[in-house]
Amino acid sequence: MERPDPIFNSWLDSPAHRQWRLDEAWRLARFAKTARLDEGFGPLDDEGRLADDRAQTLITTRMTHSFALAHLSGLPGFGPLVEHGVRALLGTLRDQTHGGWFAQAQGEGDDGKAAYLHAFVALAASSAAVTGCVGAQALLTEAVRVIDTHFWQEGEGAMAEAYDRTWSVPEAYRGANSNMHSVEAFLALADVTGNPLWLERALRICERLIRDHAMNNRHRVIEHFDQHWQPRLDYNQAQPADPFRPYGSTPGHAFEWARLLLHLEGALQRRGLDAPQWLLDAARQLFAAACDSAWAADGAPGLVYTLDWQDQPVVRQRMHWVHAEASAAAAALLIRTGERHYEDWYRRYWDFTEHYLIDRMQGSWYHELDEQNRPSAQVWAGKPDLYHALQAVLLPGLPLAVSIASALAAQG
Repeated sequence: MERPDPIFNSWLDSPAHRQWRLDEAWRLARFAKTARLDEGFGPLDDEGRLADDRAQTLITTRMTHSFALAHLSGLPGFGPLVEHGVRALLGTLRDQTHGGWFAQAQGEGDDGKAAYLHAFVALAASSAAVTGCVGAQALLTEAVRVIDTHFWQEGEGAMAEAYDRTWSVPEAYRGANSNMHSVEAFLALADVTGNPLWLERALRICERLIRDHAMNNRHRVIEHFDQHWQPRLDYNQAQPADPFRPYGSTPGHAFEWARLLLHLEGALQRRGLDAPQWLLDAARQLFAAACDSAWAADGAPGLVYTLDWQDQPVVRQRMHWVHAEASAAAAALLIRTGERHYEDWYRRYWDFTEHYLIDRMQGSWYHELDEQNRPSAQVWAGKPDLYHALQAVLLPGLPLAVSIASALAAQG
């Protein structure tokens, strides 16, 4: 799928902007190197110091994936960190008795198995496999086995949410967030394995969550469901700032879904498979609704974290990951359509990020700002996450039809 020729000068074609993004990728990745622990990777504080001496599986998967992207981008020093992450995920982070992965090394304080976490294991494994890392294929094989055995629900066309440690008791809940990241992982698995089954599964998830639910909910993504896929619109109303299951609509996820729909469309077309028109239509509508409802929703610049179902701000913090996904979605729609208003949003989001989020003094990005765009820590403390920011600076230079690690490898 070729990008339409724009009739304006786009930042995507600017050598200076490309260099700015690559410089930022190097700065971000170098900051995150200090996350290394003996048993994996851990979260970092504002100054790039380890905030916890215990390895966390989610951090390890995201760092392993991100360091693989850095390595594939030609940045030196990250290949050994990919290998370290793979060893950790095959080691004490993995449940050697019951299968699957713990949330922390050796399962300390942890008794459940979550689809969200396992989707990131599959993503990390696929990216590591693209680098040719030793052990990555074994990790990939095991991640696929666990997804097939426990999480994928063929009758539902979606992922189950979570189980207890022994896989005996499923959680009576279905979530959009875990399924969204499963779509991301499945796109990568399709590239690495060559099996179109993963694209079929990704499409089925998108049909359920986006075509059937979000498009019938004023293009607002419904995040929470019961086990029968009935919406739970009041879920976590008493805990609206939950970092993974917040109440109401989450505009940042609308941006992520919009981008993933375009990646799925491109991947299907690349393999000669049917790519329904609604994928592009929904991507446009999700992006427009999120921009209209969340940008400066309380009068100040930036995108608020959550809204209620009347589009009123609930959690007014500005999250770094929301702006990263907004700029990445704007770039994807600009690449797909060549339309000027996506360029305008792309520039607006990067201007905001440069002005408010990028920490030029201590490194990386502030992960959270308050409603006056000052550094905050109500929901996310420190700077534990490289994944969203690094992808945001790499994705605008890559084709839509190939997952990010495979696209970087193809570019050499």
